Amino acid sequence: MLDVRRMQVLMAVVSSGSVTGAAAHLGYTPSAVSQQVAALEKQAGIALLERVGRGVRPTAAGRLLTEHAATISRNVAEAETALAELRAGRTGRLAIRYFATAGASLVAPAVARFRAEHPGVRIDLRLSDPGDPLAEVTEGRADLALMISPQTPPNNSTHLPHVPHVPHLLHLRDDAYAAVLPAGHRLADRDVLDLADLADEPWVGSEPPGPCLEPVLTACAAAGFTPDFVVESGDYATAQGFVAAGLGIGLMPLLGVGPGTRHPGVVVREVRNPQPVRAICAAVRDLSLTEPAPRALVEALREAAGASAARPV
Repeated sequence: MLDVRRMQVLMAVVSSGSVTGAAAHLGYTPSAVSQQVAALEKQAGIALLERVGRGVRPTAAGRLLTEHAATISRNVAEAETALAELRAGRTGRLAIRYFATAGASLVAPAVARFRAEHPGVRIDLRLSDPGDPLAEVTEGRADLALMISPQTPPNNSTHLPHVPHVPHLLHLRDDAYAAVLPAGHRLADRDVLDLADLADEPWVGSEPPGPCLEPVLTACAAAGFTPDFVVESGDYATAQGFVAAGLGIGLMPLLGVGPGTRHPGVVVREVRNPQPVRAICAAVRDLSLTEPAPRALVEALREAAGASAARPV
């Protein structure tokens, strides 16, 4: 196999027209340059230089290798430039996975800000697997995934439970649950409800078993009852439709029943004693946080999370 470093030494000799000139350019001794060329000729199995007066010129084989050495040098220079752009966060690709209710309020503004600041970075944005939102991160196919913490911490907590195989689980914001009632419900004229006020109501379920349903069941247990789910639904829009039709009441996170996603036939009221809360987190690959682009994306998500948390219900 030909030695690339020796090919570059040959290119320097051909460019300067002499071993001495190449040595001065490379910072080698003339003897070292001659040894490198001799070793390359041995690898090539053919003469690469011939003497002309006090200098040298390439043979046909020498010209061939010099041309390839020049191509290799250009490719290396281009690779170094591309690597510098990637290290600086100006190019590259980021794979993001998110869950539906985080899309409009968190992901959209964060990605818009990120693209404005890093236009050369390609964003691969897809919904995560609801059954295993961490899979693509833990397996290295995604750089970041938005998820609900498996155990909801107290409001405004920054201490999250350990999740195996995820080096970094970053808290973005807490998303409180609110009561969703039919517009003509007997409790609709109250601004704030005690959770126990809903104990005897038929309930519309909007959460599958998992981290989003857990805070609902935990809060209801703390209020002294188990909700009676008479309808099951897979999403908040459908669940609101069932509530609007008078089939029951619901307890849904504010991101799922915000002003832009609220059914006209329901009212949303704050609940207390206790108020269920789910924690929205970003699961990030450990290597990602050492690079400028992923760090900038996390910062954009944190800013969007702060802005969405500050909006009135």
